[in-house]
Amino acid sequence: MDPGQKIRVGAVNYLNTKPLIYQLEQLAPRAQIVLDLPSRLADALSVGDLDVALIPSIEFCQDPNYTIVSDACIGCRGPVMSVKLFCRVPPEQIRSLALDEGSRTSAVLAQVLLHERYSLRPRLELLPAGCSLDDTTADAVLLIGDRAIHSPRGPFAAVWDLGDEWSRWSKLPFVFAMWVARGGVNLAGVDVALSEARDRGLRHLEEIADAEAAPLGLSRPQCLGYLRDNLHFTLGPQELCGLERYYQLAARLGLAPPGVELDFYHCNSA
Repeated sequence: MDPGQKIRVGAVNYLNTKPLIYQLEQLAPRAQIVLDLPSRLADALSVGDLDVALIPSIEFCQDPNYTIVSDACIGCRGPVMSVKLFCRVPPEQIRSLALDEGSRTSAVLAQVLLHERYSLRPRLELLPAGCSLDDTTADAVLLIGDRAIHSPRGPFAAVWDLGDEWSRWSKLPFVFAMWVARGGVNLAGVDVALSEARDRGLRHLEEIADAEAAPLGLSRPQCLGYLRDNLHFTLGPQELCGLERYYQLAARLGLAPPGVELDFYHCNSA
């Protein structure tokens, strides 16, 4: 690799990503950081426009050359607050499902839970990033990220926090996104920087909350509580078990290819 060549790193510009990219530019001066929606990052990685990206975990299994390059992730062990299914009818009566354009992992998770719990395969439609619940008549609507934190008003038969629903049902954590690299990429220490950025971010959650709360319309305690209590940023053994269970169920529904193996690149997952 050319010593002056930048390693293109894609991340999500959501609140839940801020601890993962804290001071990342300082820690990885050779990284060029690109911010975009999770689904678009996955597309950019697949066509070679990015070298490393924080992509939806369902995307990992789409290319056998992908490798997990850090034990930093976005996960949860209970309520996640930023991934919600708004049900206009009782969940067992859902026949149509609108899916947030920004999500793929959560979109599959919603389908897995509806099938496993109620044997449902609802008709799907896309909810573009700029649209709201008022723009669809679907029986249920999946919202993710910052706009899911601000739960819309309206009579709902049920509101599912998908992190909580999965954790209660499976007894396992859930991993929404992880750092993945294309095959053959020379990371030049970026993998180490990703874990260090996460560690620094976790030590500075109060500072992140101070900076991010007001622009998102959150109080500082709300913002800090979300980062500290709702999210889990380490890909450990239980997270890997949750990933494997999720993949198996997704593959059974034809939403992911079967036979996925979790491949790590110098990643300490203990």
